[in-house]
Amino acid sequence: MLDDIIHLMILYVIILALLIAFLRYCYMNLHYDRIPMFKVRRVYNEQSVALDDGTILNYVECKNDLQPLLLIHGQTMCWEDYANVLLSLKEKYHVYAIDCHGHGKSSHDELKYTCKFMGNDFKWFIENVIGDDCIVCGHSSGGIIAAWLTVNVKDYVKGVVFEDPPFFRVKPNEMKNTFVWHDGFEVVHKYLVDGSEIDYDLYYILNGYFWNLFGDLRKLVYETARKYRLKHQNSALKIWYIPYKWLHGTRYLDEFDLKFAETFYSGRWKEGIDIEELLSDIECPSIYLKARTNYGKDGVLYAANTDEDASRVVNSFKDTKLITIKSGHDIHFEQPTKFVNILFEFIEQFGDN
Repeated sequence: MLDDIIHLMILYVIILALLIAFLRYCYMNLHYDRIPMFKVRRVYNEQSVALDDGTILNYVECKNDLQPLLLIHGQTMCWEDYANVLLSLKEKYHVYAIDCHGHGKSSHDELKYTCKFMGNDFKWFIENVIGDDCIVCGHSSGGIIAAWLTVNVKDYVKGVVFEDPPFFRVKPNEMKNTFVWHDGFEVVHKYLVDGSEIDYDLYYILNGYFWNLFGDLRKLVYETARKYRLKHQNSALKIWYIPYKWLHGTRYLDEFDLKFAETFYSGRWKEGIDIEELLSDIECPSIYLKARTNYGKDGVLYAANTDEDASRVVNSFKDTKLITIKSGHDIHFEQPTKFVNILFEFIEQFGDN
């Protein structure tokens, strides 16, 4: 009798533990970003600045007397994507995290959606807002802008960190066999051409490459997402049973101009930029963070660059260090501790702070 009671109690404890784990899993999928952002907004000030032509650049800053660091996010994101690292970075940096054109609260003007236009506006930002030697860290397409700034604002940029930029996978013909092409640019182009009346989050679930990998699950996710968007208009898509990392790429889509992605589909974003020439002109110390290279079963590249591309990048630099990390494309989001530690080690070589 006593043994039966003990076994029953153990079973109840196991069931309770599983229930708690399940509820925690669901809660994280729905609220993973709330606590980090609440803490960040207590110490970072969000503000904006206007250029002479009326362009608005939105950014956050944590003021101190440390080394200025400019963070430039990747496509479809905004400064908030750095929430997991902003509190740590302020311990050794005077951080500026900016919204790119067509993202967040910065100007949505498709005439500015090229690397050179954006680079020139960020050049102005460095010279007039930061106004001091700085380190620039760019993620994905933001990494290409960081490369442009490193060459064109040499008097201010003393070091650069490239976070998984698609240096040799940015022209349309270079991206045709990549995940970002099939799951992003191709889908956006079709959406704009079709003139679909459903919002892009739902269209993406119906047509995106990623969700096609899950067969009939796509239908369930779509129906859940449709009901969620009806109830929470203009709110980031969150589904309790879907891992939040799977949906993080859609987190800021409501503040993203899809015409920005269209410039990658057409090749316009890179007009006037020769990547190999740009990289060869970089003279300051740099770090090239590369997410590990993966391929799908169909041979699609699940990475910003191949290992061969990475070798080309390293061979183009005069002073760089390649660090490959076991992570997806958004390293600072998926591996925040490693990302912060790398930036902390980087600043030490300058000996100023």
